[in-house]
Amino acid sequence: MMAQRDNGAMIDVDAPLQLLGGLSPARFMRRHWQKKPLLVRQAVSAVTLLADRQALFALAARDDVESRLVIRDGRRWRLRNGPLPRRALPALTRPGWTLLVQGLDLHLESAHELLSRFRFVPDARLDDLMLSYASDRGGVGPHVDSYDVFLLQVDGRRRWRIALGGPTALREDVPLKMLARFEPQREWLLEPGDMLYLPPGWAHDGVAVGGDCMTASIGFRAPGEHELVQALLGLLADREGSSRRAAARYRDPRQAATPTPGLVPGALQAFARDAVRRALAQPHALERALGEWLTEPKPQVWFDAAHESMRWAAGALRLDRRTRMSHDAGHVYINGEAHEARGAGARLLRRLADERALSASDVARLDPRARDRLADWLAAGWVHSTGDANEP
Repeated sequence: MMAQRDNGAMIDVDAPLQLLGGLSPARFMRRHWQKKPLLVRQAVSAVTLLADRQALFALAARDDVESRLVIRDGRRWRLRNGPLPRRALPALTRPGWTLLVQGLDLHLESAHELLSRFRFVPDARLDDLMLSYASDRGGVGPHVDSYDVFLLQVDGRRRWRIALGGPTALREDVPLKMLARFEPQREWLLEPGDMLYLPPGWAHDGVAVGGDCMTASIGFRAPGEHELVQALLGLLADREGSSRRAAARYRDPRQAATPTPGLVPGALQAFARDAVRRALAQPHALERALGEWLTEPKPQVWFDAAHESMRWAAGALRLDRRTRMSHDAGHVYINGEAHEARGAGARLLRRLADERALSASDVARLDPRARDRLADWLAAGWVHSTGDANEP
């Protein structure tokens, strides 16, 4: 079976990968995914810097980039959220500080291409790539993540210590979700190109050794039940409010005078229950709301609309690296929008979601409905003609 990387190369999920220490993606998912850690020496040979120190500092100073600064001074920890101009960062010679820049894949093509190596996991689960810079002894303290993470050493060295099943109480005297007690069970020193995979629930602590340490964290989305309920019911309510159907309104012509005014009427509870049931009963309503929510761009993302003078030559296309696109049996989803997937162009639009690109020959086979959609997405900056230099 084949999965698609964003640079056009296909991933054979049954073939061994250096990235996974010689395991195929299929075997890795069976043996390790959400089960047990994996250390891979030289997962990426001759790893290149995603961004040098100055470029990372420049990104941290921007208001459209999510960044954080963590400073350790003995047992005292400080946290500052970005934007972080250079003057806000400590001296390079000062030990014990870390700069975290989130969503690097949204801003740098090199980070986006690295993230695409992990597309053997569904895009709906893939979140982003964070890059951390640390001075000597810098880190964020022992903590537990509720999601899977790949920790790739990009520059310098970092010592990782991990444990499973230890105390989960957090320190109350620090502005971070830091474990009050941490008893490591295993540890490794990672050099550039080495990578450590950790499933959810594994406590870990990474500390820079020698300074000028850069680590890329490939993280995954793991929405909780409450988060999903809140998001999906909100989207269902929005769609109901914008539908042409006249919404029913609660009426109680037989309500008697009550000696217990604080009691919620059972009829109102039943009306509310039926309203939610009706919203969920619409064909594919929940699936559509989920697809819209999963492809909603991150808050810091906006797109540059194509100039009115630009004309689409109907050649090859590729998705903007910030575009999120998925599909299911009935729809394609792009940047929070749902479109019915039907007609001759549906298969090609699904291919665009899987491969994040369409060849000129594929584009030429699109039906008028699909071409109109692509023209709109091109104008919005969600899609680019191959070779278009306008993508930032």
